[in-house]
Amino acid sequence: MRKTIKRMFRVSKYVIYKETLVDYKEHFWSFLGAFFGIGIIAFIQSHQLLQLENIFLIGSFGASSVLIYGAIQSPLAQPRNLIGGHVISALVGVTVYKIVPDIIWLSAPLAVAFSIVLMQYTKTLHPPGGATALIAVSSVGKIPELGYWYVVSPVLSGCIILLITALFFNNITSNRSYPTHSRLKNLIKKKHKHTHKMKK
Repeated sequence: MRKTIKRMFRVSKYVIYKETLVDYKEHFWSFLGAFFGIGIIAFIQSHQLLQLENIFLIGSFGASSVLIYGAIQSPLAQPRNLIGGHVISALVGVTVYKIVPDIIWLSAPLAVAFSIVLMQYTKTLHPPGGATALIAVSSVGKIPELGYWYVVSPVLSGCIILLITALFFNNITSNRSYPTHSRLKNLIKKKHKHTHKMKK
């Protein structure tokens, strides 16, 4: 009994230790990626666009940055999810706004709920997409006037900037690899081949 308790204590201690380790290099690259990704979009908004059209930077990009720079191995952070999730959600948001423009208590939940289901159906689930859909139905001023152009810019154009930045900063060292989906598949294939050979 004592041995079991001691063993459980050692395992718990190791798990807690591993979970609380600070990887400074990882945090450094996450910071740089997010800084430049959002920074480029913000720079374009503040220097290239007219003040009346300053909608190139939307709030959901901040949430995407957490995933694509800080949690790059997550399936939700992969390029397909980033671009597909945002674009599908933007399309849903604009469509819902056009059908029920002045009933926020109905348009907001419809936009978010439909965007989640469509992202699930298309295997492009990306949590910030829900915010992209919500922005389309809850914003005032320029965004509602854009209509389906909202899908192209700021949504698609911003996603492309974030993705290009992620591809650069997430692959600049050997410790980070993005996208990670294909790498995981290759590892599974190699393991499967190795197991198959061992059986022979």
